[in-house]
Amino acid sequence: MADKKVGAISHYYNHLGVAIIEVKSPFSVGDTLKFVKHGSGEEIFQQVISSIQEDHKPIDKTKKGMSVGIKVDKIVHEGVEVFKVG
Repeated sequence: MADKKVGAISHYYNHLGVAIIEVKSPFSVGDTLKFVKHGSGEEIFQQVISSIQEDHKPIDKTKKGMSVGIKVDKIVHEGVEVFKVG
């Protein structure tokens, strides 16, 4: 199964290590997400998602149109594309 684009990074909070994703396709806690540089397609890293928050409240899964925060292992910049692996 091909990786599916689930959204893009709209903001990164460096002091928290939290990325904000504008969701285009659903994903859930436990999914593996891949972070890819916009334009070049170069993979930055992959990570299993351990928590998702919307408006500072924990949720288990996202829906299209949401703006959610996830804790990330590495720095990501605005525009980085996010894919669900598998």
